[in-house]
Amino acid sequence: MPRRPVDTGPRTNENITAPKIRVIDGDGEMRGVMSPKEALEIAEEYGLDLVEVSPNADPPVCKIIDYGKYKYEQQKKANEARKKQKTVDVKEVKIRPGIEEHDYQVKLRNARRFLEEENKVKVTLRFRGREMAHQDLALQVMHRFRDDLSDLSKVDQEAKMEGRQAVMMLSPDKTAAVKKASEAEQQAGEEASDQA
Repeated sequence: MPRRPVDTGPRTNENITAPKIRVIDGDGEMRGVMSPKEALEIAEEYGLDLVEVSPNADPPVCKIIDYGKYKYEQQKKANEARKKQKTVDVKEVKIRPGIEEHDYQVKLRNARRFLEEENKVKVTLRFRGREMAHQDLALQVMHRFRDDLSDLSKVDQEAKMEGRQAVMMLSPDKTAAVKKASEAEQQAGEEASDQA
C-alpha cells in the first residue's frame, strides 16, 4: 500500500480539530469565536478555504482565504529569506617559507579580497624537505601576513603546526572595516578642506 505524503503545512478545512476558533474572514475582518463547522460554512459561502494561521493561540486563529494562494505566498517569502542569507565560505591561501615579495603581495591581495567579500581565510604554509629546520622563519612569514591583514580581519586560530604545514584561520572583522571606512572619509574631508 503506498504511503500518503505527510502534509507539513497548516491545517485546513475539515482537518482543524480545535473545539472553538477565532475567525478572520476573506475581507480581513474579525468574525469572532465560533466552532470550526460554522466557520467552514462561512468559508464555503465565499468559495474559499478555512486555514489555521496561528495554531498556538488560545483559541487558534483561522483565516478564510484561498489556500493555494496562501501556500504560494509562504513559499515566495521562504525563497526571499533564502536569497538574503549569506553563506560564509572558507577560502584558502597557500604560501611558502621562502616566498618572494611579489608572490607575497599577490597572495595578500587575494586574501584581502576574500575578507572584503566576508569569507573566512585559511592561510596554509607548507614545508618541503629541509625547510622544516627553519620553522621560526616560516612563522615570521605567517605573522607578517596576519599583521598586514589586521585592518580588516581577526585571528580565529593562530598559526600552528599540523604535520608538515602551518595553518592559521582569519575571519572578517566588521568593526575594523567600519573603522577603516570612517578614517578614509575623515581623511577625504580633511583633504577637501585643505584644498578650499
